[in-house]
Amino acid sequence: MDTFSVTRLSGTMVRPSEPTPSGTLALSVIDKALRVIDYKIMCVFKYGNEKSMEMIKAAFAKVLVPYYPLAGRLQKSSGDDDNGPEDDIHVACTGEGVWFVEAIANCSLVAANYFDDDPTVEAVHDKLMPNPTPEAMGLAPILLIQVTSFKCGGLVVGVIVNHSLCDGIGFSQVLHAVKELAIGLKRPSVDPVWLRESILPYAPSLNVLRSKPKPPPPQPLMPYYQQLKFALFDIPAHVTDHLKKEFSQYSPGKTCTTFEAISAILWRSRTRAINLPDTAIVKLLFYANIRHLLNPPVPKGFYGNCIFPVTVTTSSGWLKETSTGEVIKLMMETKAMLPAKLNKWVYNNYNGDDDDDDDDDDDDVVDEPMYIAPPDYATLCLSGIERFSKGSKDQLEWGHLFHAFPVGLSKYHTSPFAFLCSPPAPKTGICLKTWCVEDSHLPALHDELKNLLTNFNGTA
Repeated sequence: MDTFSVTRLSGTMVRPSEPTPSGTLALSVIDKALRVIDYKIMCVFKYGNEKSMEMIKAAFAKVLVPYYPLAGRLQKSSGDDDNGPEDDIHVACTGEGVWFVEAIANCSLVAANYFDDDPTVEAVHDKLMPNPTPEAMGLAPILLIQVTSFKCGGLVVGVIVNHSLCDGIGFSQVLHAVKELAIGLKRPSVDPVWLRESILPYAPSLNVLRSKPKPPPPQPLMPYYQQLKFALFDIPAHVTDHLKKEFSQYSPGKTCTTFEAISAILWRSRTRAINLPDTAIVKLLFYANIRHLLNPPVPKGFYGNCIFPVTVTTSSGWLKETSTGEVIKLMMETKAMLPAKLNKWVYNNYNGDDDDDDDDDDDDVVDEPMYIAPPDYATLCLSGIERFSKGSKDQLEWGHLFHAFPVGLSKYHTSPFAFLCSPPAPKTGICLKTWCVEDSHLPALHDELKNLLTNFNGTA
């Protein structure tokens, strides 16, 4: 892919196709915690046509009517960059629109292998994502799109949305609405719900807790993030099925998810590969959907951030030697504590004493949730995006959706990170995109996973 190039032809603001409400909208404490991250997705379409570009642009203009906050701008509530809390921001519903870039590539999608396993992933993907808007255009848009046409007629749609507006489930809902309006529906099948002011209204700011922070324990030195090497692993469906069946035999009456099974083998394989001392503390960090845990429940159509970090902790020695079943069990036990931990974090900190000088007893105050993973080589951060790529058979008027996957992750994760997503057809199973080890540990990680996949009928 050394000769791969993209030429950006034009960039313009796409406004809502109809008048939309003005005013300001509040963000939740979780939204504000994730405001520094951009969510980036790349969708690869086969068999586009000469009308594809305009059809996609029109579909986004239509979706900005029900999802009008996406056409606004993030602003500090104080109106002054030098005053007010750092997280004191809101959405100004200005209707200014989203940034839409048209581009052409110098090759076919076949020549690019549909961007399935390119080793120069970061450099290539940057060319397929929209460039920032000119400074003269004012505040940055919340949503940016680039549509790149290929010589074969196929398309790549690169989408960037600020994470403060939606989580993975919410972003999937937005993209599904784009598809529905593009095929002629008058309105999305699911009406969008804002309701940010009702999400954890008593939760403390994630920047300033009411108690003095506890000093962190010593951690293994984290390599500079650019030293984390990209590696891709395909986990066939029959391996996942075997691991899940094995767990049901290990724990009769219980079942595990695909995410839990794959996370367990990756976490253990990586721990063996980096080979920290047996007494070292290792962590697995992932983000759980908490829509079902809130009271009152979050209504259907809510597309904001409703996730809470779950941190699984154990020793390096135990993890290297234990079975997959025990690792999954530990993950389940930790996740089962989530409702109590969430409730304690919100209400204990909210009801805490503002006077830090009264005493030094912080036992009742829950540590701040790690929405941004720490730069700790002993911590593996995991996320999944299966819901975006499940629709790989979707046939739209502008093309056939071949696959979809996250991009640009290494720029936002300074800790070891991995993403679980569905592979492009006809492959089945799980595609693991990882930035989780430095170069010296990459051969060992490959060996660990290769041995496991070859011998998965043994004791995993």
